[in-house]
Amino acid sequence: MIMNVAPAIIVLGQNSVTVARKIISVLPGATLYGLEGRTSGVDVSFTNFGETLRELFIQGTPLIGICAAGILIRTLAPVLSDKRQEPPVLAVAEDGSAVVPLLGGLGGVNDLARRIAEALDVKPAITTTGDLRLGITLLSPPPGYHLANPDDAKKFISDLLAGAQVKLEGIAPWLSDRKLPIDPKGDLTIKITERLVTPTANCLVYHPATIAIAISSIIYADETIALVQQLLADAALERASVAGIFAPMIAAADPAIHAVASALGVPARFFTPNQLESLLSQGYSPAEAAAIAATGKSPVTPSSSQIAIAIAPQPIDLNITGQPRGRLAIIGTGPGGSQWMSKEVKEILKSATDLVGYKTYLDLVGSLADGKQRHESDNREEEARAKMALDLAASGRYVAVVSSGDPGIYAMATAVFEVCDRYAKPEWDSIDIHVAPGISAMQAAAAAIGAPLGHDFCAISLSDILKPWSAIAQRITAAAEADFVIAFYNPVSKERTWQLAEARNILLRHRTPDTPVVLARNLGRPGQTVKAIALDQLAPAAADMRTIILVGSTKTRTIKRRDGNIWVYTPRRYT
Repeated sequence: MIMNVAPAIIVLGQNSVTVARKIISVLPGATLYGLEGRTSGVDVSFTNFGETLRELFIQGTPLIGICAAGILIRTLAPVLSDKRQEPPVLAVAEDGSAVVPLLGGLGGVNDLARRIAEALDVKPAITTTGDLRLGITLLSPPPGYHLANPDDAKKFISDLLAGAQVKLEGIAPWLSDRKLPIDPKGDLTIKITERLVTPTANCLVYHPATIAIAISSIIYADETIALVQQLLADAALERASVAGIFAPMIAAADPAIHAVASALGVPARFFTPNQLESLLSQGYSPAEAAAIAATGKSPVTPSSSQIAIAIAPQPIDLNITGQPRGRLAIIGTGPGGSQWMSKEVKEILKSATDLVGYKTYLDLVGSLADGKQRHESDNREEEARAKMALDLAASGRYVAVVSSGDPGIYAMATAVFEVCDRYAKPEWDSIDIHVAPGISAMQAAAAAIGAPLGHDFCAISLSDILKPWSAIAQRITAAAEADFVIAFYNPVSKERTWQLAEARNILLRHRTPDTPVVLARNLGRPGQTVKAIALDQLAPAAADMRTIILVGSTKTRTIKRRDGNIWVYTPRRYT
């Protein structure tokens, strides 16, 4: 059983987090919700249990409550309406000793209960009579099959339980291997077909995902959608049996291909040139070659240079047929703890298959890295890291390149685009590249001590590895003359110590010795320190690569507080 929506695991106390982590190990992508003030190390904190639970339920999110069944039932009772639309809901004992499916029989709740129970090494408390006696949930077929007439299923199952026999028409191992009372002369029928048929009360119809629609190129998405629908109707094929849209890899970046897939509610999968080479050499068009590669069968529709439809003998396994369009997200985790990580970044981390980055930054991701393939490298190997990430994404993976702070500020976003520009490998053109911003170190440093960036400011890296010191000195001078507040990144390393002292000397030609300077180290991490000193006290020994330095303008001021702390701010108005 594969869910289209990742489940939410709800915990009310810290004792339940351990059980929740065991469940997440078999449900990758699940989100852990914890009651604020009583839980830590969760993905999302909430304050109102009822509102949170009902909102997730209405959105169709499968719910796993590690709590009493009664509280789940009473909380969701006001929003229960249509059992055909409700998501799975389960109660799990706090100690993991019981797994109880409550709602969502049509959504696969019993299969979900079995998976969770297996992870917890207990037996699920399944009470569905049909499931127990027949060994199968006819209302909830496995992935690759769609039940066309669920309204007829209740009486159908009742008749089976009363002793009726059933005959099978078509091939479906998941049915023939169970306890169904199969008889070729049965009064009831289960039909497995990708053809258009009219269901009846005594016949359950399942449509297998065996149809591949292959498209080589698109000019107008709307016209292609209409043409595909017409081709299906002309061939008397059921739309519910369409497994996916298949195309040559060169079309992976074509938004129209994805628009057609979205219109049909199916994934898009792509074949590399090597996978299609043999078929193309035999004279097949790119569309025909993609259709054959997806199904192993010749197209059933009239030959077309752009669209071909073929039918596989069994449901098409999209995990091994073609590959999805590769995705590369370049994310910023913020300067430290997870509390500074955006919701967008957390969602990317949950969905990604691979994480690429400097080990220190990957460690900052915490439990969101669980179940992911980690690709660690030295912090100075940015170009090699970018190439690796692009190559992984080109193979159909969902890759997250992890930076601290904001990925576009002295970080990996620029490195990725530099590599794309410099090497321009054709296979990288198919990748969906996205940059997800994070809180920058200079923002975090400013917030920790007041508002030193309250007026015009700039950022300058003191590292002369990628640019000459002469350019850095020129920029410091220009920024000082223009009276900008300056954020210094990469101020000091083991090999570079004199640059910070030289930057201070340049600034002292334009600023008074008592100009406020903020030194912020290990922001959001253990050992965080934030302090203010005077410009003439700034020395290389006061900073390292984990330090961000903010140098005030001539207008920047300090406020001394009774507790001995200091606020630093730059006025918005010049008077």
